[in-house]
Amino acid sequence: MTTSTPLASHSPAAITLVPGSVTLAALRRIHAGGVALQLDGGALAGMQAAQAVVQRIVDEDQVVYGINTGFGKLASTKIAHDRLAELQRNLVLSHSVGTGDALPDGVVRLILATKAVSLARGHSGIRPAIVDALLALANANVLPVIPAKGSVGASGDLAPLAHLSCVLIGEGQAKVNGQVVSGAEAMRSIGLPPFVLGPKEGLALLNGTQVSTALALAGLFGAENVLAAGLVAGCLSLEAIKGSVKPFDARIHEARGQLGQIAVAAAVRGLLEGSEIDPSHPNCGRVQDPYSIRCVPQVMGACLDNLQHAARVLRIEANAASDNPLVFTDTGEVISGGNFHAEPVAFAADIIALAVAEIGAISERRMALLLDTGLSGLPAFLIRDSGVNSGFMIAQVTAAALAAENQCLANPSSVTSLPTSANQEDHVSMATYGARRLADMVNNAAVVVGVEAMAAAQGMEFDRRPVAPTLGTGVSSLPPEGTQPALGRPGGWLKSSPLIEAQFAAIRQRVAFLEQDRYLAPDIDAMREWALQADWPAPLLACQPSHA
Repeated sequence: MTTSTPLASHSPAAITLVPGSVTLAALRRIHAGGVALQLDGGALAGMQAAQAVVQRIVDEDQVVYGINTGFGKLASTKIAHDRLAELQRNLVLSHSVGTGDALPDGVVRLILATKAVSLARGHSGIRPAIVDALLALANANVLPVIPAKGSVGASGDLAPLAHLSCVLIGEGQAKVNGQVVSGAEAMRSIGLPPFVLGPKEGLALLNGTQVSTALALAGLFGAENVLAAGLVAGCLSLEAIKGSVKPFDARIHEARGQLGQIAVAAAVRGLLEGSEIDPSHPNCGRVQDPYSIRCVPQVMGACLDNLQHAARVLRIEANAASDNPLVFTDTGEVISGGNFHAEPVAFAADIIALAVAEIGAISERRMALLLDTGLSGLPAFLIRDSGVNSGFMIAQVTAAALAAENQCLANPSSVTSLPTSANQEDHVSMATYGARRLADMVNNAAVVVGVEAMAAAQGMEFDRRPVAPTLGTGVSSLPPEGTQPALGRPGGWLKSSPLIEAQFAAIRQRVAFLEQDRYLAPDIDAMREWALQADWPAPLLACQPSHA
């Protein structure tokens, strides 16, 4: 059996996984889907050597944890040679106790890929054929059904990884073409019989941090998108209130030296380069903008620093040998340790949560600023006929509700711990929950940022441009009543920078100008999707760790 899994014929692109060196950019593509995976051929020798060490221990009847003993508190119980296959099968079945909704497809793809990478490091003693099978499942988009709840993030993500492993032995469930089928049928769909697990193979599959890591990576990728959307929304808000760009002067941020702050200020300058709006009000009397405008580099830059740190930790963990015990072929030793403890992932998830909460918090404050006519100079609640119309009043309430929810969800998960396995596993990380809650937080923040961007686009249409026609809306292209055209432009209307104008146009393709109150829930959902997109202008790529 080789370690080069055949590429799916329908896949438009391929990624070669080099254990220990898989990049964040590759992991992001795996999460998004549409790629085929193959393992670098150089991994084969290391896996074969580790498997040989395990087989020698069995042949010599040595007593080694995880190979011919019980597990956890039962580690001192020796298992007879003729029951080793039963031991591994029972381990998988007994640990398949997850509950809750199934993990999303993108997360399962990451789990399959990172589990294959971890096993291929050559420290697990597992057959290369099992690694091939994991990649074959991913390439055929045959995805194990893995319940989301049931791991404490220590001794590995035992329950969720057991549900994955069940499919390999013909048990459990998987999705084939979107339909849930038995594990046996899933294996038939990729042309493989179910495995009879050999010594240590079940334990190697169950131990590891791949589920918590995959969930945290998905949270990181979502946080990157929402941070980019937040910077665009902030620029739209700045333009809508005719705010000052002076606080983004590079000299200010270099004087402090915080790298994230410097990068965010540069991104904002890049987004606003070429704007006609900023030079139009040199003597407007505005001395200082509120912090939610003026301190975008300081706040969002600190968020970026957190995401950068989390990205570094998660890239390492996605490449790690994190099962137990580990095989070291240079000496022939099998050594028990604790690489399955997901504390690094737990901390990374917590700091991603902090960043996501703050992205939403500052965005909601800018949204409130836009609606306050005394601060923004714009019509109250961004509607002409206010009173009869409420405009964006309650959309801001939704933003506030979700920002507040994220502030609660951002409470650290890593500081909680309940012992398991009769106090053998007496300190746990809770990384899996900490990473899982990121999906809700990212979605909440995307709504907040999307609502701000929609409101800011509305604000830009007052006093600065005619109401732009929107696809399929029939909205009037006449200028708002009472506005005056600016001078020096064909048509007389000031424009923002080319990049911000492009984002304005993208927003208007999704939502129309709010001339009078209407059913806004579909608009809010459309803007949530806008905030979660991955296609952002070039100045924002430096603010996305998986692209940098």
